[in-house]
Amino acid sequence: MAGTKDYVNTQVGRNRDQIEFHIREILKLIGENVEREGLLETPARVTRMYEEIFAGYEVDPRDVLGVTFDEQHEELVIVKDIVYYSQCEHHMAPFFGKVHIGYIPSGKIAGLSKLARLVEAVSRRLQVQERITSQVADILEEVLKPHGVMVVVEGEHLCMCARGVKKPGSKTVTSAVRGQFRQSAALRSEFLELLNR
Repeated sequence: MAGTKDYVNTQVGRNRDQIEFHIREILKLIGENVEREGLLETPARVTRMYEEIFAGYEVDPRDVLGVTFDEQHEELVIVKDIVYYSQCEHHMAPFFGKVHIGYIPSGKIAGLSKLARLVEAVSRRLQVQERITSQVADILEEVLKPHGVMVVVEGEHLCMCARGVKKPGSKTVTSAVRGQFRQSAALRSEFLELLNR
């Protein structure tokens, strides 16, 4: 999780030898020569990568919002274009894109960088895009208790672009609406209009 506080999956570190062994075995099973120069360090590299890309298992996403601030601002707050990277739980293939968050505070706000940390904590694990969308909205609703939350997630999935139907460039868009956003079409429209500026 980029920034001042980086997390790693310590369980991967504790199981490093086993993971490297199994990566080596998979390489053999797909027909590779694990003694080839380019593959000698691959099991160790993959294991180090797993420590990073699965770091979300090390943190409770609710905790990353940290300290909230009492603030009487009750107008729409939007943080858009939060880049995320995740791994599809169906194929363990990467998917990535942008998260856009809007919420209407009800007396509590979170630091803006904490919203990006929340996205990181939720996405750095085996996931599906629909769950990322709902989890971000649900955690914001639970911790901040805002009047409303709307989350829109765009994703490009390599399990669809690089294999299977092979449709590169196709994007999946998911949304979650809570509170006043669910009740007000005008509020949803305002959020979407501001996203497109």
